Parts: sequence; C-alpha cells; structure tokens
Amino acid sequence: MTKVEFDTVRCCVIGLGCERGTSVSELHELALTALAMARIDPRQLAGLASINARNSEPAICAVAAYFGVPSIFFDAQTLERETPRIKTPSKIVFARIGCHGVAESAALAASGPAAELILPKIKSAHATAAIARILLQKQ
Repeated sequence: MTKVEFDTVRCCVIGLGCERGTSVSELHELALTALAMARIDPRQLAGLASINARNSEPAICAVAAYFGVPSIFFDAQTLERETPRIKTPSKIVFARIGCHGVAESAALAASGPAAELILPKIKSAHATAAIARILLQKQ
C-alpha cells in the first residue's frame, strides 16, 4: 500500500474495480470517461484506489502508471466501513467480496473522512470507476 499525497492541485482519487483479466484498454477508457464526466484534469489525480485483491491486476497497474500516480489498496472490511458514504451500494458485490462496493468505497477510503464523492460509480462491461475529492482546508 502506497500513501496518497494531496496538495492544492492533486486533490482527487479515482477508485477502480474490475473483473480479473479486464483489458487495459477497457479500464483506461473507463478512467478517462470518469475524469471527463467529473470535469477533472488528470493532473488533479493524487492516486488510484481499489481492493487489495486487485493489487497485481495488470489493467489497474497500467492505468496508475499511465497517470503517474500511486496505487493504494484496501481490504474488504475497510471498504465496507465506507458504505454509509457511497451512493450505489450493491448486494451482489457484498455477497461476492464482502463489501458493498469497490470503486466508490476505495476512492473515499483513500481520500479520508474530509472527502466527497464527486462522481458516483460508472460502469463498463467489466469494470467500475468513481472519483472522490479531498476537501483541503486553507492553512
């Protein structure tokens, strides 16, 4: 697990979930679509987050490398603690992996308690994406 560093420019985290073997192109396109929908410049990304079962998934690793951001991974218990803050909980995902969502939960978990979900989960054929933004306070 790598720590996500936030500053006034890099203030967003993209959460990604995917089936094993999802193609790099599918996940990359989904990430770009999510950023466009949220009107987030890729330079605003501080990191990419997902469930620890995907920490060596080639598509996840490739997308993080493309954006030049660290990846952070969480266990299902940690992601489940974010359920009250997510917009699209899934009973199916809970039955399969033990948390009610990956993309939204991971983005929020990586961004911390002062974060807001700015793009709820969107889907492609084999993956999901969501974006959270940390609310930075002026010092």
